[in-house]
Amino acid sequence: MIGRYLALATTCLIATANATIYFQEKFDEGWEDRWTIPTKWRPESEMGEWEHTAGKHHGPDAEDKGIMTKDSMRFYGLSAPFTTPLINKDKKLILQYTVKYETPQECGGAYIKLLPGGDAFDADSFSGDTPYTIMFGPDVCGTTKRTHVILHSEAEESKGENVMITPDIPCQVDTASHQYRLVLHPDQRFEVFVDNHGVRNGRLEDFFPFLKESRTIPDPDASKPEDWVDEMYMDDPESVKPEGYDDMPPEIPDPDASKPEDWDDEEDGEWEPPMVDNPDYHGPWYPEQIRNPDYKGAWEHPMIDNPAFVPNDSLYNVCTEENPCTHVGFELWQVKAGTLFDDIIITDDEFEAMDFGTDTFFSRRDHEKEMKKEEEAINEEKKNQAMADKFKQQMIDSGAAEKMMAEAAARKEAAEAAEAAGEAHEEL
Repeated sequence: MIGRYLALATTCLIATANATIYFQEKFDEGWEDRWTIPTKWRPESEMGEWEHTAGKHHGPDAEDKGIMTKDSMRFYGLSAPFTTPLINKDKKLILQYTVKYETPQECGGAYIKLLPGGDAFDADSFSGDTPYTIMFGPDVCGTTKRTHVILHSEAEESKGENVMITPDIPCQVDTASHQYRLVLHPDQRFEVFVDNHGVRNGRLEDFFPFLKESRTIPDPDASKPEDWVDEMYMDDPESVKPEGYDDMPPEIPDPDASKPEDWDDEEDGEWEPPMVDNPDYHGPWYPEQIRNPDYKGAWEHPMIDNPAFVPNDSLYNVCTEENPCTHVGFELWQVKAGTLFDDIIITDDEFEAMDFGTDTFFSRRDHEKEMKKEEEAINEEKKNQAMADKFKQQMIDSGAAEKMMAEAAARKEAAEAAEAAGEAHEEL
């Protein structure tokens, strides 16, 4: 058993030692020198400013900062080159970063992009039209609140398309920091984690429309048996419609109505009482429902291998030898500013990404929560004090306070008199 654990530990150490970190950013001192704001994308008046800040609620070190969108109703662009080009053939690709909505977002993206281009990448012109390889992270607009996972396809059937995961993955919309991690595996699997909790995983071909044909199809020779019962409930044969039920009208003349004294039949016509709902009418009659003893459940069409399916073992390989990933970027629109980004790592080793997350995001999370709780407690106290002050002022303005003080003084005076009378009685 000890040997087994030693072997596992050795394997982990070797994996970490062989890890490649293609990009890592904690937005510490000098971050502006590593990133480029596009100057040719949009007019300066439409571009928002990035603020270097730890945010309102942060970790123990207030100097541990990220970057936050500062101006509402603005576009935001930013890109930076990798340390070394990324080609994920035969290896994992891990993209991880942290997002926090300091201000609840109404409509705006908080996703990150992996970009190709190499030396030809034009950082000054980086925009929403710039080709990308991966787009990953939260996007909120109205009722749409999703975590984007979009991959650039190199598969023949969808080559050049950006394919989106289906169904949508919900995103976090509160004002706490959250860590998002995407993992692409060489065995054609993917995983999405939020705060180290898995929120989606599976085979790429099952969740992304890379291929026109699916691996399996419904068996064309199979059909639901004629005697298959898929109705869970049935009419109770012992349930009988009451006699005369269909003769009962939905409305009846109002029994409490009476003909007005000034009603003239010759001028006004024959008086008729207004109609009201019939309290004895309960709508159309239906028999009672009981559990169907022959119910077999929903029939499932058996599946068979699709003869037209052509397997593709390189769907995961989005950063190719011909088109490696060389840059990372943010290209966003925000209705409300206040989205903070931090702790980016792009690597081929999950242990490296998780260790980085432990040293950054998870080292701050508890302290951030405590700061928020303290602020909420202070705000609640201020709210209660404001309500008390408002009530007190209303009492003063209405004269009720003086009356209450006079009544209290009278009660005190009566009590003191009663006490003095009692003492005099004892002396007698």
